[in-house]
Amino acid sequence: MPRVLVVYHSRTGRTESMADAIASAIEEEGVEVVRKKIADANPDEMLGFDGVVLGSPTYYGTMAAEVKKFLDDSVRFHGKLDGKVGGAFASAGSTGQETTVMSILEGLLIHGMVVQGDFTGAHYGATSVGQTHDVDVKQCRRFGRRYAALVKKVCASQS
Repeated sequence: MPRVLVVYHSRTGRTESMADAIASAIEEEGVEVVRKKIADANPDEMLGFDGVVLGSPTYYGTMAAEVKKFLDDSVRFHGKLDGKVGGAFASAGSTGQETTVMSILEGLLIHGMVVQGDFTGAHYGATSVGQTHDVDVKQCRRFGRRYAALVKKVCASQS
């Protein structure tokens, strides 16, 4: 069974609620999920998973320092995450959530990870602005289902 690590930073609980919705949707699709707060995660863990989804609140249009440090510390695995499935999500108080997702995806793409866009809604990854609403949870669940399908395809092709 494919395994996915969902790692996130959250101060207010909004990014955490997104992580919960995404992880639940991935699990419902038959993929094992380990969900961790970034403070409890170690970049070394990424090696043991088929996919990694990173989530962050938006600070000045980019990811939180804690998420950036996680990615910076993962540089020692350059080339070893190639072909794994990456994904990102972000919350924002008012704006900048898409640039936050893109900044996370840049790090995952440099690792050689596979990333899937979405032709509807949030093209780059799940996002929310302000309090998490039903539409945001729906978007997170769609992201999680699509992400799980991609992980299963990539894992099947590597067998």
